[in-house]
Amino acid sequence: MAKEVVISAKSTFVLQDYEDETLGADEIRGPTIATLISQGTEMGWAEGEDFPIRPGYAAVFRVEEIGDAVEGVEIGELRFCMGYHRQTQQHAARFTLKLPDGMAPEVALLARLMGVSMTTLMSTKARPGDKVVICGAGPVGILAAHNFAIGGYDVSVVEPDAMRRAQLRQSGIGTVHARMPLEDTAYLKKVALVVDCSGHESAVLDGCHIVRPMGEVVLVGVPWRKYTDLSAHEIMRAVFFGFVNLRGGWEWEVPIQSRGFVWEELLEGYNNAPHSTFGGFARALRWLSQKRIDMAGLMTSVSPANPAQVYSDIAARKISEPFIIYDWSSP
Repeated sequence: MAKEVVISAKSTFVLQDYEDETLGADEIRGPTIATLISQGTEMGWAEGEDFPIRPGYAAVFRVEEIGDAVEGVEIGELRFCMGYHRQTQQHAARFTLKLPDGMAPEVALLARLMGVSMTTLMSTKARPGDKVVICGAGPVGILAAHNFAIGGYDVSVVEPDAMRRAQLRQSGIGTVHARMPLEDTAYLKKVALVVDCSGHESAVLDGCHIVRPMGEVVLVGVPWRKYTDLSAHEIMRAVFFGFVNLRGGWEWEVPIQSRGFVWEELLEGYNNAPHSTFGGFARALRWLSQKRIDMAGLMTSVSPANPAQVYSDIAARKISEPFIIYDWSSP
């Protein structure tokens, strides 16, 4: 029997047995090398009501079996996918990507979190050279800052936690603020885009105050809970009188995969889509393989043997590194 991490009840993480399903003709399968923990999402799921949940955000696996209809995949190659925390991965080949040559599996996993804000990069009206402020320097926020920096934007990050600010600077993001620079004339009403990765209502309100007229405030961070007693009226007033475009940062706004124009299917939607989720993942993998982001000291590996302890340590903030990887390479 193989093992997988399961949220069996509220705040209860266990390791359970599972069996692989029959391999489909379009599928590939192999042993998992590593999986990425999405801390906010998985801890949020654990506070829900509908169980069991099989968590997981990204995985890298080594191909050992290939379905009869699969082309362009070779035995032994490493591939990226959106997979569960489990010992094997089985996916339709089209929903996986080959890792660039020489790329470390644990680094490749970060492409998944880069994809969260990649949709905003694809859809924003802001242009390279414009000022962009990222709110929150958790795992998603750190990588959002790098997405926009690589894209040629003038990036700043607002993060109240001193350790996270230090990690940002260590990763190569130089302009970091403990709070929104609302008194700074270089920023006030001159920011084209605020990407909130914190899920904090105060950050959203501050973002609405600092953007330029017709600037955007995009909600990428999940508002898992209420932090303040701010009223909706305060945000509505800032949006209305500041001419702010406030919108959701739903990462699935773009299709999973792009395809070319098909005249006969003109009314089917997503026809000739210029951007896609997997296109974003491919771009992220390329940037990571080019070492455009310095991840030194920001990643740590943990064993999946005792998931309850891992998530307890996450909740207690005992793990300082923002990127936590399950290492499945050992029995």
